Amino acid sequence: MLIVLMIIAVLIILIVPNLGKRSQEVNSKGCEALVAVVQAQVDAYYAEHNRFPTSLNALVPEYLNEEQKTCNDKELGYDSKTGKVRG
Repeated sequence: MLIVLMIIAVLIILIVPNLGKRSQEVNSKGCEALVAVVQAQVDAYYAEHNRFPTSLNALVPEYLNEEQKTCNDKELGYDSKTGKVRG
C-alpha cells in the first residue's frame, strides 16, 4: 500500500510542473490568435474606409469590443501608419 502511494506521489510531482508550462503556452497561443483577429478587423476597416484606423479605440464597438484590445492585461500594440497589430 505504501509503495502505491509513493508511486502516485512521484507521478503527481512529475505532472504538476508540466501543467504550469502548458498554461503559459496556451496563453501565448491565445494572444497570437487575438492579434490575428484584431489584425483582420483592422484590414476590414481599411477595406471599408480606405485608410487605417487612428487607434484600436476607433474600432470599438463596430469592429472590436473593449476586451479585445488587451491580452493578459497588456494593451495590444498598433501602428496607425502601417496598420500592423502586435502583441
